[in-house]
Amino acid sequence: MSGIFFPLRISPAVRSDASASPRKHLRRAVLACALTVILTAVLCPAQVITIDTSGKGPVVANAPVDRRFAQITPTSIPLPTAPLDAKTRLELIRVLQAEQGFAMRPFPRGRKGLTLVANGKLEPAGEAYLNMVTESGTSAKPGDRLVLTDVKIDHNKIVFQINGGPDPKHRFLRHIQIGMGDPNYTNPLAQDDGQQPTGARLTLAFKGSIPALTGAQVKALLAPLISFDVKTPVQAFTDTLPAKLKEAILSHQVMVGMSTDMVLFAKGRPRIKYHDMDGQMPIDEWIYGTPPEEVDFVRINGNRVIRVEVAKVGVPPVVFTKDEVSGMLLTDGTPVETAENHVHIIKEGDVHRDPDKEAPAAPPSLRNPGEKLPSDDSNANTSGGQKNVGVMRPVQAPVKRPEYQPGANPDSVPDQAPPAAQPASPTSASPAPAAAGQGAPATASQPQPAAPASPPASANQHNQ
Repeated sequence: MSGIFFPLRISPAVRSDASASPRKHLRRAVLACALTVILTAVLCPAQVITIDTSGKGPVVANAPVDRRFAQITPTSIPLPTAPLDAKTRLELIRVLQAEQGFAMRPFPRGRKGLTLVANGKLEPAGEAYLNMVTESGTSAKPGDRLVLTDVKIDHNKIVFQINGGPDPKHRFLRHIQIGMGDPNYTNPLAQDDGQQPTGARLTLAFKGSIPALTGAQVKALLAPLISFDVKTPVQAFTDTLPAKLKEAILSHQVMVGMSTDMVLFAKGRPRIKYHDMDGQMPIDEWIYGTPPEEVDFVRINGNRVIRVEVAKVGVPPVVFTKDEVSGMLLTDGTPVETAENHVHIIKEGDVHRDPDKEAPAAPPSLRNPGEKLPSDDSNANTSGGQKNVGVMRPVQAPVKRPEYQPGANPDSVPDQAPPAAQPASPTSASPAPAAAGQGAPATASQPQPAAPASPPASANQHNQ
C-alpha cells in the first residue's frame, strides 16, 4: 500500500494558541502546588518532622556513651611551620609504609572510614560512629594488630589504608577481558578471587597545608586511634579498658558483664566447655581449674558473662550475678552495681533463687502436703497462758515401778489392794499352831502373799 502525504498547514493564530496552552497548564500546576504547601504549613504547623541523616546533630553532653565510640581527647602535638617538601614527603612515606600498630578503637569497614583532625576531634563520634560500625562491619577490634598497607599524601590530608583498605583491588581491570575473537577463550586482565575487602580507611586532616612532619609526630597524632608502641596482645587489649577492668584481667579475674574476649585474655581457653539451656535461654558454661585448686564456673549468654561461681575446697561456693562491667564501659564510668550487692554464698542444700522475682523456699518438713499439727490450732486449750496440747516435753528415763502405787496408771484397770495386815504379838515371831480340826489359817507378823496357804487340817491328816 502506497500513498502521498502532504504537509498540513497551520495558521499563525492557531500555532500561537497551541504553544500557549502548555504554558497555561504549567502555571496552573505551579499555583496549585504552592497553594497546597501554604495550606499545609498553616493548618498543620506542628506536624513538620526533620530527620538528621548526617550524623552531626546535637549531642547530649551528659548522656552515657560507650567508651569505644565516644569522642576522643584531642592531642597537643606542636606542629612545624615549614611546609612539606618532596624530600620530607618521601621520608614520611618510607617510615609509615607497612608500619604495624594496635587498634585503640573499632575500625569500621567502608569507603568513608574515620577522619581525625590533627590536634582535634574525631569524625564521626558517638551514635554516628556506632551506626557506621553496625552497618559496615568491623575491620579491627580494640587491641587487634593492624598494618598501614598504603599511605597517600594529599594537599591537606594523609590517607592511610589499613589492612588492605576497604576497596577491592582492580575494580576496573577485572571487568576487561582479552581474547582472539572467540568469547570462550578470553581472559580478564585481573583475576577476581571473590573475596570481599576487610580493611579500613583513616584520614588525618590538617587545617591548611601539611607541615613538614616527621614519622614520630604523625604517630603521636594518631595515638588516640592507633598505638605504635611495642606491646604484647594482652597489654594492647587492656590499654583500651578502664583501670579497674584492666587490673581484673591482668590478675586473671572474671567479672560479670565481661565479653568473651575479656575472659579469654584473663583466663585463656577453658578446660571444659559445654552448651546448655537455662529455661528458654541458651548458655555456654566455661570451667577453669581442677580440684583441689580453685574451680571457676563462667556462664555466658551470647557474648557476655551472666554468672560466675567460684568454688574452693573447704569453703562454700560464691556466686556473682550482678553486672558491674557494663557501667565501666560507659563514659561516666559508674558501675551498675556495687561489689557488696552481687555476692551470694551457697550453703549446703541451698537452691539459687532470685529474691527480686521468687519467694523464699519453705524450710524442710516431715509433714504431708496440707497437714497441720495440734500446735498450729489457735483454739487449743490453754492452761496458765500456755498450750497444753501438742507441746513437746523433755524425755524422762523409765523408773522401776514399785510393787504397788495407788493411781500410778489411771488409764488401766486399777490394781487390787492386798489383804489387810493384822498386828502381830510382840512375843510371837513365828506362826502359832492351829487347833486340830480347824481350818483357819495362821497369822504372822509379816504380810503374807496373796495366794492362800494349804489348810493345817489337811497337813495334820497327811502326817497321820
